[in-house]
Amino acid sequence: MPGIDECLLEAMRLPGARGAALVDWTSGLALGAVGEAPGGDHETTAAEAAELARMAAEHGAFTAGEDEDGRPPVEDVIISNRDSYHLLRFVDTSFDSSVFLHLWLGREEGNLALARIRLGEMAARLVLG
Repeated sequence: MPGIDECLLEAMRLPGARGAALVDWTSGLALGAVGEAPGGDHETTAAEAAELARMAAEHGAFTAGEDEDGRPPVEDVIISNRDSYHLLRFVDTSFDSSVFLHLWLGREEGNLALARIRLGEMAARLVLG
């Protein structure tokens, strides 16, 4: 079971990966980051991505309610622009977690479907604590 650093390095091995981070969406802080950051600053990117994650997780327009085991109803958020994709994958933990993985992919080299599947697998194996 990988920790934060191992998980982020694994994410960077995905085709087209430009940067990856584990972000606490309550505080907006990056708990770990590797590679490039959009705009050149991981902390600014983490804070801005956290705002988006909070909106998706907390607003009823994007959720269908919690399932029977209390997990958040949003699995991931995908943003696409002209040259890249941003994939935010929420991480389920045994405690009241508010973290997500943020993967930044180059559009020409990246495979969004593969990245979504692999990031979900990584989030499931991630050990926090």
